[in-house]
Amino acid sequence: MYILADRPRRLESYVGGVWTRGAKDGVALLDAATGAPVALIDSSGIDFAAALAYGREKAGPALRRMSFHERAAMLKALAQALMDRKEEFYALSTATGATRTDSWIDIEGGIGTLFSYASKGKRELPNTRVLADGEVETLSRDGTFSARHILTPLEGVAIHINAFNFPCWGMLEKLAPTLLAGMPAIVKPASQTAYLTELMVRRMVETGLLPEGSVQLVCGSVGDLLDHVDGQDVVTFTGSAVTGRKLKMHPAIIENSVRFTMEADSLNAAVLGLDAGPGTEEFELFVKEVAREMTAKAGQKCTAIRRVIAPRAHSDALIAALDERLGKVALGNPADESVRMGPLASLGQREEVRARIRDLAADAEIVAGDPANPQVVSGDVEAGAFLNPVLLFCGKPGAARAVHDIEAFGPVSTLMPYDTAEEAVDLVKRGKGSLVTSVFTNDPCIAEELVLGIAPFNGRVMIGNRASAKTSTGHGSPLPGLVHGGPGRAGGGEELGGIRGVKHYMQRTAVQGAPGLLSAVTGRWIEGAPVRADGEHPFRKSLAELRIGDQLVTATRTVTLEDIEHFANFTGDTFYAHMDEEAARANPFFDGRVAHGYLIVSFAAGLFVDPAPGPVLANYGVDNLRLLTPVYPGDALQVRLTCKEINPRINAEHGEVRWDCRVTNQTGATVAQYDVLTMVAKTRG
Repeated sequence: MYILADRPRRLESYVGGVWTRGAKDGVALLDAATGAPVALIDSSGIDFAAALAYGREKAGPALRRMSFHERAAMLKALAQALMDRKEEFYALSTATGATRTDSWIDIEGGIGTLFSYASKGKRELPNTRVLADGEVETLSRDGTFSARHILTPLEGVAIHINAFNFPCWGMLEKLAPTLLAGMPAIVKPASQTAYLTELMVRRMVETGLLPEGSVQLVCGSVGDLLDHVDGQDVVTFTGSAVTGRKLKMHPAIIENSVRFTMEADSLNAAVLGLDAGPGTEEFELFVKEVAREMTAKAGQKCTAIRRVIAPRAHSDALIAALDERLGKVALGNPADESVRMGPLASLGQREEVRARIRDLAADAEIVAGDPANPQVVSGDVEAGAFLNPVLLFCGKPGAARAVHDIEAFGPVSTLMPYDTAEEAVDLVKRGKGSLVTSVFTNDPCIAEELVLGIAPFNGRVMIGNRASAKTSTGHGSPLPGLVHGGPGRAGGGEELGGIRGVKHYMQRTAVQGAPGLLSAVTGRWIEGAPVRADGEHPFRKSLAELRIGDQLVTATRTVTLEDIEHFANFTGDTFYAHMDEEAARANPFFDGRVAHGYLIVSFAAGLFVDPAPGPVLANYGVDNLRLLTPVYPGDALQVRLTCKEINPRINAEHGEVRWDCRVTNQTGATVAQYDVLTMVAKTRG
């Protein structure tokens, strides 16, 4: 596909709604295993200011007109379309040096992130264009002045500058929350593997699922793109800390307070607990995990284990076990099915890693692997960027510097011994901030001490032991629902983390005003806003007829001692406060026997439910239940039920309705407060 007439294909950028080539032939990108040219890359001649304007003016408004659920459905359809074409991506991925397993992480891992955010958008976000954040803040005694935080999409463009090691996942894990938030993006892949990103973007555009301009692509240098960013734009960067700091200090980013998220190189660690000696399951799991992280993607992962921290007494056994395991790893051309580790991304990258190994040698000695003489089962050791796994040993890590400062971005790790848990924590901290550290132990006390000690210096901590061995996603796997990022050296940023990642592309605004106007802005009824009581039971109304603020105030029901005793005997809840008058009075919260909380909720349902078949299809939950005032025999309960929020489902004949339910007694005191969740038909049957 990419070699035409014995000439590598010129990559194209997708800007302003058209595919365009750079003004020059560009730089040749070589197959990591064979050295053969794959593509030429150049972006000269692109009007980057116009590309930004196109995203802001064309795609931004179109995305913002969509609701969260509509954008979630778009992500799901896009993910499915890409999954249907995955073999095309796999075929080209071998040129990056990735094995089939490596490519699975990149390709299907990236597509899986789209699926995950599609699901989260549908389940965790309302079917609206604005997101209410937190609870209502009442600002006046009489309730006429309140405040609420809202989140709305930024009106700029997210510029994603990505690394070479994950040309698919690195793009999709950023695009998923960006598009779900309602913001367009410009993707700038690292040049070395940009041909795979370009292919995937082509297929995305061809689906026609995205509003025009939602995703633009720059293959090559970004030129003066950052000169034109403003306060509504976002810039994210994945790569070296040196480059990241330069971008972060760009005058336009500083002057306009542009949101900037960086994920930089990280000296991640794996700690073997003092309890996990040779012969334990945790020791074997540790060896397996370290070897896997050294060899997956040829060690070219931002989350790879760079520092192996283990009890001094187990160092020799650990070196022997890792040497044996790493020695069995078949290095070669990733197109060869027998190969378990492919080459580095380029010959230049191999020389870079060799140079960093020499730097590490100031503090450590090589105990496994020979960086100068790669041993391959297939491929050309001269033309391909092959490098066998290299393990170093630093006997005095507390006095060393290089092993805590220098990252060899390849299949390289350094073993460091420790004697106490405090020393292990100190060694982790010397990395100055990491994306992830794993701890392997079966001792709860050791786990607590290590995790709490290292957590402030890590974006994620994984605990490994025998109980989770079969289900653990492993040290090096960023997951859509978990934060990916880390403090200090790791860049100080956060990506993913579920809906947290979506909010990064939105502006949080505190809105103050009368409750009725706040309800209109947020699409959610709040206390003090207007209500409608038109005589028709709200449960008789379909979504088409129901309005936020529709309210029912019920008749009353008196709670008797017989009710309490019957409920206790019927349910088996014979807690003393319901059954023993003397013991209940001795409780500082009660003046005698009280009704069960769930009896109150049950009686409330009996008061507000309309029993006839109708638009209300099902009750599917209760949120935020609070029992505020004890209920005694003789108290009269009354319910005020108010339609709080309406979320129609797309591609379905029903939607969710959230009801504010307030239960009061004969004095007007609130007995219970909670939200009732129901499924309601869109139209009357």
